[in-house]
Amino acid sequence: MIVDAHQHFWTLARGDYAWPNESVAPIFKDFGPQDLEPLLVAASVDRTVLVQATDSVDETRFLLDLAGKSDRIAAVVGWVDFASDAAVKTVQDLAKNPLLKGLRPMLQGIEQSDWILQDAAEAVLTQMVSADLRFDALVQPRHLPHLFELAKRHPGLAIVVDHLAKPEMGEGREPDHLWRMGMESLAARPNVYCKLSGMVTEIGPDWKLQDLQPFAKTILDCFGPDRVMFGSDWPVVNLASDYASWITAARSLLSGLSESNVSKIMGGTARKFYGID
Repeated sequence: MIVDAHQHFWTLARGDYAWPNESVAPIFKDFGPQDLEPLLVAASVDRTVLVQATDSVDETRFLLDLAGKSDRIAAVVGWVDFASDAAVKTVQDLAKNPLLKGLRPMLQGIEQSDWILQDAAEAVLTQMVSADLRFDALVQPRHLPHLFELAKRHPGLAIVVDHLAKPEMGEGREPDHLWRMGMESLAARPNVYCKLSGMVTEIGPDWKLQDLQPFAKTILDCFGPDRVMFGSDWPVVNLASDYASWITAARSLLSGLSESNVSKIMGGTARKFYGID
């Protein structure tokens, strides 16, 4: 089974999206299951993980509703305000839907790099472990030491780093020391995973496979196939590429691995991480 561990849908008329906006014109329109379906068929992708796109509980409910109507969507990663007094109750209510498999607090947009370590977030993190919910970490390299502390404090919380933590890539760049050290430290925590996703968007339309290779090699060396999972980040990937081109590139990045290890990254790891049947 091939699982796309990271994709989005949005309906702009719902009115709670700060992004996408006019700054990303190619994706500043509605995207739904009917748009993704032919791409999944062409790429032989069986199931997907639908990830939140805005800081709204209403959007999470919207995504759960979409998932309930689609055999393709195997899991939903939603959003709550971790610092809200009502957060624990909100998580309890949302988790009544078995399709909710994780939460993502969009840390990249928060100026305070150690925000997730505040005392106010502890109750929600504890509740996530109790509810068997995973933590999707939308982060940048500045967050990596704090994400390590989170993983250490909550060893029972399964954490996945989205988009390799968005290191600077392209134009012949090699992985810088701080990003590499941050990822190596995180990989030492057995509850931390990484998504092979979002890479071409960080570079832009002029990306080349050789731009991606040293970064993919780093996460594969650090985490291994049992803790790396493929994600398309569709439709955001359309800003720099397209679904078919990215999945082809991802397979090329994995070409040196055994068939069984490729199978893990292209589906098995996501199934294990998100509890997908």
